[in-house]
Amino acid sequence: MPFMKGRAPIRRTIEYLNAGRLVLKDKVKIFSVNYNTHGDHHSGARELVFWNLCQIQYKNPNVQVVALKNMTPSPFVRCYFEDGRDMLIDVDSRNREEIIEHLCKVVGKTKAQLDAEAHLAESKDNPANFGYGCDRHCICEIPGQVPCPGIVKLPDHLRGKFIFAPK
Repeated sequence: MPFMKGRAPIRRTIEYLNAGRLVLKDKVKIFSVNYNTHGDHHSGARELVFWNLCQIQYKNPNVQVVALKNMTPSPFVRCYFEDGRDMLIDVDSRNREEIIEHLCKVVGKTKAQLDAEAHLAESKDNPANFGYGCDRHCICEIPGQVPCPGIVKLPDHLRGKFIFAPK
């Protein structure tokens, strides 16, 4: 498998990507992490980028995620909102678990919001669905469809015994 090559290939599995905890609020449009590749006080931000940035990208497909290296003396996370405001979060000398916990509290959706969104996504009825548990039991209830053969006999040109019968 070619995707299982490189450093820590576990990061590219769907189970790992789904395990991410940080789902950003809908107002967040850009999420940027600034860190340096050297220095002990940047180690938490480096680990966050290495281990969790792919999860953040996967869980937030409508958010632009940016990692900026070696541009700042202290590590920070900046979130840009849709109304033009931005929020600066200092991650100096924190490990990646502390950073994730703080980001979940500050810019992440709450557990109640996530549960409500999951429930709405589940219960969304598509009018094209039919069968048990749906609004329509059979496709014949939709106007313009062929009626049920149990109620109205199908024309001979639609029946297999007349199409495939030897002549």
